[in-house]
Amino acid sequence: MRTFQNTVNGRPAAVARSFESKNPATGETLGLVPHATPEQVAEAVAAARAAQPPWAARPDAERQALLMQVAQAIKANSEYLAEWVTREQGKPLGGVGPDQVPGARFELWGCEVWTQVPASLELPVEVVFEDDTRRDEMHRQPFGVVAAIAPWNWPLLIAIWQIVPSLRAGNTVVLKPSEYTSIGTLEMVRIMAELLPPGVLNTVSGGGDVGAALVENSGIDKIMFTGSNATGARIAAAAARNLTPTTMELGGNDAAIVLPDADPKAIAMGLFWGAFLNMGQTCACAKRLYVPDNLHDAVVAELKALAEAMPMGDGMAAGTVIGPIQNRMQYDKVVALVEDARAGGATIVCGGEAPAGPGHFYPVTLVTDISDGSRLVDEEQFGPVLPVIRYSDLESAIASANRLDAGLGASVWSGDIDKARAVASRIRAGTVWINQHGAIHPMVPFGGVKRSGWGVEFGVDGLKSVTQPRVISIKK
Repeated sequence: MRTFQNTVNGRPAAVARSFESKNPATGETLGLVPHATPEQVAEAVAAARAAQPPWAARPDAERQALLMQVAQAIKANSEYLAEWVTREQGKPLGGVGPDQVPGARFELWGCEVWTQVPASLELPVEVVFEDDTRRDEMHRQPFGVVAAIAPWNWPLLIAIWQIVPSLRAGNTVVLKPSEYTSIGTLEMVRIMAELLPPGVLNTVSGGGDVGAALVENSGIDKIMFTGSNATGARIAAAAARNLTPTTMELGGNDAAIVLPDADPKAIAMGLFWGAFLNMGQTCACAKRLYVPDNLHDAVVAELKALAEAMPMGDGMAAGTVIGPIQNRMQYDKVVALVEDARAGGATIVCGGEAPAGPGHFYPVTLVTDISDGSRLVDEEQFGPVLPVIRYSDLESAIASANRLDAGLGASVWSGDIDKARAVASRIRAGTVWINQHGAIHPMVPFGGVKRSGWGVEFGVDGLKSVTQPRVISIKK
């Protein structure tokens, strides 16, 4: 069985310990992943520190050109990498176009685009003040070495979100992939690193102990993390000890509010994929749906029809639309939340019963006759389950959307954009979508509020977040 390797200082880095990567659809072992030692973590950080000054000293145009070459390498290897995403993460291969299932091929297309866009951006010197006596310029400089910790739900795409803006700005990177989905990420970084100077992009794979060693290393100048609140809190505590700046994209429990004038048929498909993209394993999926009395039954019926029409199975099989939950821990959490709702008197409209056979499969599940305070509503399920909460008063729905400590995204659905905008302006979330959910764009800043994190990614603001301001003040 093949043992994959980390990339440290431009070379493969073998280790004595390894662990298995398994296919969540079949349970088969896909390969062995290296478990980096504390010494290797330190070596990777040291390599990144040594490579950073000459990398930052390169003209912007050179770094941009190299990253455009990286984008082409990702495109050239997209099918190979997409198959690794499907085998390790579970999402179907799918496609890219508007009529295609947004699966692993979509993720690799996103990797290409989210490499090209930051590579194309400029950070010109800004004149922030000038009069007859002085001129003050804002320059942007890199932090130095960025520790990037990627999750398992979009393992390659979110790694790109962390890596590429950091490199574009003149930082170097040490990436720790999720222990659940390491192989595809290690292979993507191997391909990328072949085009970059040694030490500019490095990986250290393993469990939480490897991540802890990375973020606690005093040679790290900035930490970027996407993942759970619990892990984020531990990283923030470690960062505080070294006064290391962080960008944190943590869990979400996004509310979607349907207004009384919405057309159930017109919004059904958008609501469905807003909730069940990647089997609901997306931080910014709709995870609780508030529907008015007059539309409740019609909206539920439309969603039920879609749910029951979506084929579930191994993502490598043609025609698969819904794949497995990625790991057993998450699967058990989803099952427990549904069973808690069932025991509390909720109605399981469809799904709710795991099929027999291998893999972490759980059907798309709609739950009604449920309210705020239920675990399925108050806890982020991160799986293919959606509680639908009936409301009779819009003010109460807005209050419900804002009542939790999560604030990543939200959405409002209506035939009247002005009414929807008025509601959206009252929701406390980093992004509030209207008649769509989870529609991110590489030029539009994205980040959370409250306990969903801090800092933004994407676009010019995301690029600025991996730089430090330096003011040069000139006396005339």
